[in-house]
Amino acid sequence: MLIVRIKYSHIFGPSGVAMLEGCYTAIITPMRSDGAIDSEGLRALVEYQSKNEVAGIVAVGTTGESPTLDWREHMRVIARVNEYSSGKTLVIAGTGANSSEESLHGTLEAIDLGVSTILLVDPYYNGPSSVEIRREYYEPIVGKFPDANFIPYIIPGRTGTMLLPQDLAMLSEKYSNVVAVKEATGDIDNMRAIRRLCRPDFCIVSGDDNKTLEMMTDQSINASGVISVVSNILPGAVGAMVRAQLENSTEKARRLEAELKPLIDIVTVKTEEETPYGKVICKARNPLATKTLMNILGMPSGPSRPPLGMMTKAGITKVIESAKAVYTARPDLFEPIGDFFDVDVGERLSGEKYLEGLYYESY
Repeated sequence: MLIVRIKYSHIFGPSGVAMLEGCYTAIITPMRSDGAIDSEGLRALVEYQSKNEVAGIVAVGTTGESPTLDWREHMRVIARVNEYSSGKTLVIAGTGANSSEESLHGTLEAIDLGVSTILLVDPYYNGPSSVEIRREYYEPIVGKFPDANFIPYIIPGRTGTMLLPQDLAMLSEKYSNVVAVKEATGDIDNMRAIRRLCRPDFCIVSGDDNKTLEMMTDQSINASGVISVVSNILPGAVGAMVRAQLENSTEKARRLEAELKPLIDIVTVKTEEETPYGKVICKARNPLATKTLMNILGMPSGPSRPPLGMMTKAGITKVIESAKAVYTARPDLFEPIGDFFDVDVGERLSGEKYLEGLYYESY
């Protein structure tokens, strides 16, 4: 079997097997103050990613607020990302849904737009079993588009269900255009089972920034990269970490991971908050903290769509402290932001005025 290692490609399908390797950014969808999609902001973000040489961009994943974009907006974002990338990076379209029919139509539209790599999240909320997910969701879609490439996205913490390794192995064996999995279970044993059961050329890509290096260095998993949230902000640094490990420079990769850890740790921000009825735990989940930091840094981002809202004061304080920790240790990592968006990163991380309107004044 021919195995082709590529950095960028529009298609790496059944005619030959390619390695999906490197750093892929799950790009945020920037919004205007009125909640509409900011197309010019999206253009800037895509160009920033391309300039910093990410291996690819995922349009309309969870980080892109897929649950609150209607299908017309889904397609508009996918089309714009594909247009703005100008063939410089692989574009991956997120067309998963909790309806097989909707996902099928979305996939058809994305392919008609010229995107040939598709990310399908496990169907959420309605709770199908793994065999139902395989038979009633993945198989009808991937079987209809044999020249497109598919990446199942397994994230039970979001979907409440999951495609099991056994069903993934059956799926990828039957359909050679199922080329990789975005693995976000957080379960190392599950990842090892996927590697053990799936065909040798099948790619495992981390869906969690904080698991990436562990998944890549564990040879019983042998992950080939990450679909990253943190790379929205520091694509060059996350990409360098992944490339270092792909080149077997594990010490360099671990050093970069340690330097990035404060930002990796705020993909989700957990704080203890006081209420009139006692203390509660507040969890600000992706993409809220990332969009908040991007706003502070002067990058196109805008508000999140309800029901996502804002961070608490304790939450935004944690975001600022984490960003400052990375900036203080490695200000050079932020130079691409300053250069591309024409901002003074140090000044923005220290200025209270840049926090206005980004957090709840009280719980």
